[in-house]
Amino acid sequence: MKDFFEAIASLFVDVLFAPYDALRALELESWWAANFMSWIFIIIGFVAFVYWMLQLKGYAANNEEDKSISSHSYL
Repeated sequence: MKDFFEAIASLFVDVLFAPYDALRALELESWWAANFMSWIFIIIGFVAFVYWMLQLKGYAANNEEDKSISSHSYL
């Protein structure tokens, strides 16, 4: 049973965490390059936020938004 858990540990340490080790080594050379995935996710989130706000503005301009006080029939 001990070999099974050591195999799982070896899988994670040697294979699945290898990209993170590469990013950790890259950080010593360039902080910006090491965080490129974070920048990509931030840009995707910002674009989605702007799109969502433009859609909300469009619905508000066309008076399509339901502005009733209660959003549920049981309230």
